[in-house]
Amino acid sequence: MITGLNHLTLSVSDLEISFNFYKDILGCKPLAKWKRGAYLLAGDLWLCLSLNANGEGQVSSKYTHYAFSLSPENFEYYSQNLEQLELKLWQDNTSEGDSLYILDPDNYKLELHVGNWQTRLAAIKHQPYQDLIFFD
Repeated sequence: MITGLNHLTLSVSDLEISFNFYKDILGCKPLAKWKRGAYLLAGDLWLCLSLNANGEGQVSSKYTHYAFSLSPENFEYYSQNLEQLELKLWQDNTSEGDSLYILDPDNYKLELHVGNWQTRLAAIKHQPYQDLIFFD
């Protein structure tokens, strides 16, 4: 079972404009920023901005998704029962923490994730993204 909303990832066409909007206009707390993305907090919600431009300032929503938290035991259950549960994967996991990237019945992109923003920041301190900056 999922235990809550883990994070929201938004594809953005211009990282600087989006970062400043969420930080300065909406009041999100910046955690980290790098060449192709940023992590912020909107209250307790972990918000990820991911540069995914389609060219000419048009955003591609290919990576926009909603992530739900799972315990390690539940992750194991879902990952071992993909076929029986008829879960369709839309991408492989390449980041910190166990994740399954699945589609819901209406093809909304979801992520089932073990970890949180604290474990992600700890991981990128050891393997930094390009041009990584941390904020207080």
